[in-house]
Amino acid sequence: MNILIDVRLMSRGESSGIHAYTRLLVEHLIAKKSEHRYLLFYPGFRKIPLPFPSDKNGAKVSIIDWKIPNRILDASFRLFHAPAIDIATGADVVLSPHINILKTKKRGRIMTFHDLSFLHYPSFFSQKQRLWHALQDWKREAEHAAHIIADSDFTKSDLVAVGIDERKISVVYPGIDPSFRRLTDHDPRRAAFRKRRNISAPFLLSLGTLEPRKNIPAAIRAFSELKKSNQWKDLLLVVAGSPGWLYHDTLREAHASPVRNDILFLGPVEDSERILLYNEARAFVYPSFFEGFGFPPLEAQACGCPVVVSNRTSLPEIIGNSGIAVSPWDIGALTEGLARALEDGRERTEFIRTGYLNAARFQWGDAAQKIENIMEDVYRKKSI
Repeated sequence: MNILIDVRLMSRGESSGIHAYTRLLVEHLIAKKSEHRYLLFYPGFRKIPLPFPSDKNGAKVSIIDWKIPNRILDASFRLFHAPAIDIATGADVVLSPHINILKTKKRGRIMTFHDLSFLHYPSFFSQKQRLWHALQDWKREAEHAAHIIADSDFTKSDLVAVGIDERKISVVYPGIDPSFRRLTDHDPRRAAFRKRRNISAPFLLSLGTLEPRKNIPAAIRAFSELKKSNQWKDLLLVVAGSPGWLYHDTLREAHASPVRNDILFLGPVEDSERILLYNEARAFVYPSFFEGFGFPPLEAQACGCPVVVSNRTSLPEIIGNSGIAVSPWDIGALTEGLARALEDGRERTEFIRTGYLNAARFQWGDAAQKIENIMEDVYRKKSI
């Protein structure tokens, strides 16, 4: 079977959850013993090299490198008579890890929907981002797809609520990158990290793009409340992540805090440093307003860090009883939850233990197998 995967969103080398999803899914699909041939659709001019081998375990991998800018390509798929991608490349099925426009003819397209946050909370996105979502015509793409993969039951129910046929939606939980794991106390990378970042005190970690959806100002307010107790006088708040839409609001909240000198912004961090942050943090805080899945809390749990998350959207489904879930608007509850996660004792130990067990549920090998089964099923039905 010839499987075309649209990997255009990897061209800028970003490290968001959707980029990680695409990279890890492709890696695990082509690592499987298979006779499938993978065609990676990667047009455009300025882009980073793809990190995938050309031949592994019998799977043949080719790159479809059309020298056409993606903006022009989007317009040609929608407005002009560009050839259908499956006809032009000989693909039997087409896998889209995101909602990019793509013209197909034989109705063998499978799409992943991560969430519909852009529909519920347009104010969380810049004008450019809102325009992009509008131009993708996501609902039309979903209705024309042969099958849809949702990251969570929450996202599936959201799709059904806006009129997408439930019968063609499958929930497939993504996995966690196996590099996120607990390091030994004597691992030299841990001490080197603290020295490099000049962090000697215990710290609370917030990690994610600095944008309204992540609700980082609430974490800052709760941290400020925590610091009123002498028990947490030495605690720091470390905020890691790239600046996003309206990130200045987060910076202003930090500057207005009475404990602003104990708040450290690291900016964007590589995966290798994220692992160290999770391992060194006393607790992880993630009071996001909207998540279709939520990689960071699971990565933190895999590294032995207790988590405090929002009780909204998919996070209760993904975290369950293995962490503390509170309203993202209730600063008092968030402060209390953080104190529970931070304080040494039986409850903290239990959150660490159940966090390991919860994170272990999410394996990329399982996800890749389920998605391969979906692609094979779509191909069989299309061939009848």
